[in-house]
Amino acid sequence: MRRFTATRLIVALAAAAAITGGAYAFTAANTVPATNAGSGSGTVSGYTVSNIHYSLNTTTPNNVDSLTFTISPAVPSTSSGKVIVQAALTTGGPNNYTCSTDTAGSTVTCATTTPQLTTDKLSTLTVVAAQ
Repeated sequence: MRRFTATRLIVALAAAAAITGGAYAFTAANTVPATNAGSGSGTVSGYTVSNIHYSLNTTTPNNVDSLTFTISPAVPSTSSGKVIVQAALTTGGPNNYTCSTDTAGSTVTCATTTPQLTTDKLSTLTVVAAQ
């Protein structure tokens, strides 16, 4: 059996200390920022949609190029609110259209050309809005 000499023992201990110190240096470099978590509750109520207007294409009147309507309460364009219209079709679909609001948020306009909405297949509109 071989005997460890003092030099070999010191070298082995120094290598172990270097590995341990290196591992500590990497774990000591981790930082975790302060964060928040919580829960709460609030009233959820619906929207009222009125004055729906369909803008038909002048060349092909069967195509609906956009629709405009009034929404209450308002969803201002300056907020993180969003309005989406889902058009249910008699064939295919449904098609979803992302809409924009005026600055006050009471008038909503939806481009309905991609995919093209047509009057002969439109059966129902569903408006999804959130603030």
